[in-house]
Amino acid sequence: MGIIRQGILGGFRKKTGSVVGAHWRTLDVIRGLPRKSGKAPTKLQKDQQSKFGLVTGFLSWIGDLVEMGYKSQSGIATAMNSAVAYNLKEALTDTGTGIELNYPKISFSSGRLRLPDDLKAVAVTGAKIDYSWSHLEKDDKFLNARDSANILVYNPVKGKLVKSKEAETRSVGAFSLQLPANFTGDQVHCYISFNSAVQKALASETFYAGKLTVI
Repeated sequence: MGIIRQGILGGFRKKTGSVVGAHWRTLDVIRGLPRKSGKAPTKLQKDQQSKFGLVTGFLSWIGDLVEMGYKSQSGIATAMNSAVAYNLKEALTDTGTGIELNYPKISFSSGRLRLPDDLKAVAVTGAKIDYSWSHLEKDDKFLNARDSANILVYNPVKGKLVKSKEAETRSVGAFSLQLPANFTGDQVHCYISFNSAVQKALASETFYAGKLTVI
């Protein structure tokens, strides 16, 4: 039974006939009941399911970074949905034998906050990745010395990642990320983004700092 909240023209919730009403992100929405199908999925459907699984599987591990990084892009959609839509379009590659993630194109942050100059990451002994960047500019609308850096390193060999949310401020200009000792010898993908200290919904683009061998 559906329940009308605000008269005949108001939104409703629960099932009414063949539709379901709900209140979602300030909106009253309705959706049809799902239909069961006995047909086997087509190759196109299987490919789409595979792509969706790859993207959501990766982004689900870093949901906190996505929530911070795509907040300004979300609008009605959630931050995660916005990130999934972008990565489905930009961060997949067809190798000829299957669909894989295109790691340099992965994005967990998107926005107008300025990235620092001279961003780089290097592998150092002891299974560490040292990030560094310059900070010489004065504060403005899209840059502040107190902006925070978010660090991500992904190891595709082991299917594991190491991250540090709000690891360091822009003004410090460096951060050293400790990786597990058993990452030594593996190649890892390195990323960094920044979030504004002044405008909470403002974030930078994701910066891919390269593919490094852990030493």
